[in-house]
Amino acid sequence: MTLVDGAASGPAARNPPGPLRHNRDFLLLWSGASMSFLANRVTSVAYPLIVLWHTGSPLAMSVVSTAALLPLLLVQLPAGALVDRWDRRRLMLVCELGRVAAVGSVAFALAAGRVTVAHLAAVAFTEASLAVFYRLAERGAVRNIVHPAHLSTALSRNEARGRAAGLLGQPGGVLLLSAGRWAPFGFGALGYLVSAVSLLLIRRDFQEERAPAADRGRMAGEVAEGMRWLWRQRFLRAAFGYVAGTNVLFQMLALALILRIKEAGLPSSTLAIVLGIGGVGGLCGALVGGRTQRRIRQRTLLIAGAVAWAVLIGAMGFTREPVLLGALYAGTGFVGAVFNVAAAVYQVRTTPDALQGRVAATAGLVGSGTNALGSFAGGLLLAAWGALPTVRAIAVAMAVLALLAAVAPDLKGELPDDGTDTDAAG
Repeated sequence: MTLVDGAASGPAARNPPGPLRHNRDFLLLWSGASMSFLANRVTSVAYPLIVLWHTGSPLAMSVVSTAALLPLLLVQLPAGALVDRWDRRRLMLVCELGRVAAVGSVAFALAAGRVTVAHLAAVAFTEASLAVFYRLAERGAVRNIVHPAHLSTALSRNEARGRAAGLLGQPGGVLLLSAGRWAPFGFGALGYLVSAVSLLLIRRDFQEERAPAADRGRMAGEVAEGMRWLWRQRFLRAAFGYVAGTNVLFQMLALALILRIKEAGLPSSTLAIVLGIGGVGGLCGALVGGRTQRRIRQRTLLIAGAVAWAVLIGAMGFTREPVLLGALYAGTGFVGAVFNVAAAVYQVRTTPDALQGRVAATAGLVGSGTNALGSFAGGLLLAAWGALPTVRAIAVAMAVLALLAAVAPDLKGELPDDGTDTDAAG
């Protein structure tokens, strides 16, 4: 199996492609995952609010929030190895039913008035852990559900799905809380149940034929195998390093925007306006990401994206007008969504099916680790410099990343695309 041809060897590649909108199995997978992602966004915003209302303790809120974030660091690598070992459909089904039980237990506890911080923390950790498994398995499944010619369109729609879930889920979670404190978790359980039913209706296999269990090594060896494969891919290795750098800067920017609005004496509702407009930009970028990926090389996207980010972030340092700040933030979200689609298509297309989980998990761990570093570094810089100098420093750092991407020799080793998308309209 060659790196490029590997994407064309799954079950979906054996038949000529029809329009993606006629692919029943993809529509079922996409719609079920949409409900799953929306349910996750709704419950995620509810956890800290429920804890704060019940205990009045910021420390307790922090404990539950940390429990929800820990799986991103602790679970990803073993999850990637297990996703590559196990049947993806069964694993995703177990994840959804597990989340129905976990989130449903919170809904019942809240309705009965017997919720505890320990219960919420345990469920938050469980839900987030199962979400890691589900996400890794679903990404690997897509290329076996759709024809290779439709991969960029399919992953573009997946990115748009995630952006839309974020836009709807956060305000939706708050609205459901106002209707009843159990309501966000009841909605979450229902969403996960709908997702589970959709998985049962899909006919195609979610993976290529796997090696017998007796032929597999220990999990640590399998994790290391995925890392070694990724390290040998010069372009992916350099691109993930670039992504790690931009993740640090965007975590710093998120904190800087909050302080920027506070220092300008603007009401807290301004942040909702800025983030709302920014979310629309990300959704638009996701919708056009597939077309962009087919027309522009990855290296060009990396360099042009960093230059655009540097300009947009730099402009944020010279205005405090909410709509303009939101428009600039929307621009960064648009570029980020286009890049996410392009990166996902390239990684899924060039990674052998048997390594999909481990490679995606390694990439996720890099992103999670640098997110934590960005938050810590951002807090230090904001405390020392304030919002405006920090925003301008972020813009300069992004420009440096663009320059490094332009001269990095490993980013010139991009593999050619292995197919054109015949379903751009559809």
